[in-house]
Amino acid sequence: MIRFTKYIWIYVMISALVLIPGVYSLVKNGVKPSVDFTGGSVLEIKTQNPIEQTSIDDAIKTQKIPVLSMQKQNGGTYLFRIGQVSEEQISKFIVALQAKSEEPMDILRNDTIGPILGSELLFKSVVAAIFAVIAILFYVAYAFKDMKSGVAAVLALIHDVLVVFGSFSLFGHFFGVEVDTLFMTAFLTTMSFSVHDTIVIFDRIREYRKRSPNAPFADVIDIALTETMSRSLINSFTIIFMLLALVLMGGETVRWFAVALLIGTITGTYSSPFVATPILLLWNRLEEKKKHH
Repeated sequence: MIRFTKYIWIYVMISALVLIPGVYSLVKNGVKPSVDFTGGSVLEIKTQNPIEQTSIDDAIKTQKIPVLSMQKQNGGTYLFRIGQVSEEQISKFIVALQAKSEEPMDILRNDTIGPILGSELLFKSVVAAIFAVIAILFYVAYAFKDMKSGVAAVLALIHDVLVVFGSFSLFGHFFGVEVDTLFMTAFLTTMSFSVHDTIVIFDRIREYRKRSPNAPFADVIDIALTETMSRSLINSFTIIFMLLALVLMGGETVRWFAVALLIGTITGTYSSPFVATPILLLWNRLEEKKKHH
């Protein structure tokens, strides 16, 4: 049996080191929303030969197109994120780019999202997250007949959410990374992954408390963590290796989606034994102190 509970303050320090920069950036800079939420257009084109950057800049200037960002991808693919413009302006911009390209140009994507739809997407994402947190709180509390377990699971979940959002706030500030609907998908997936591991550990703790009701709670937690740790790590590493492959070779379109999932998987694996379980233990110790007083 490994004495995991002896090192609670180390876990607190690790979480603080990860959370403080991200939360500070989140408060100061926020995240950088994509056109999925602000409204605008996404144009993706592919050419046989690369277009000179000066030619692209000239087309943008001539057509007066508010390009928010441009990403040059592998295989002569360009991804433009454009502010609110009419379809006619987009068409003229495509013609101008075609004139700059010496080879035929393929339009891979030309999507326009209005500001109303963007606001609706943001609202629905926030509502989905709030609903998920409330549902998880009551489900875990009901399943374990203990509100402490539900609160501990939700606090660990909030820890993971702050890590993911804080990371992307820093990415947005330093690298211009935008938060889109794919990010929200990764964020909601992180929530489910975080709680999944927590439930497994809490279930093992409940099982051992039934077997040895008089055993110290710290010992019960150490046994539960020792027995579930290898299973959690093996399960998480299979996901991490797959996501690393996507980050390195998946292409620009899914790269940051995979990065969000990767961060969520790592922090979810960490938070179940080292955030949710210590909260449960500290809460239990606080209740015992109150009883003695």
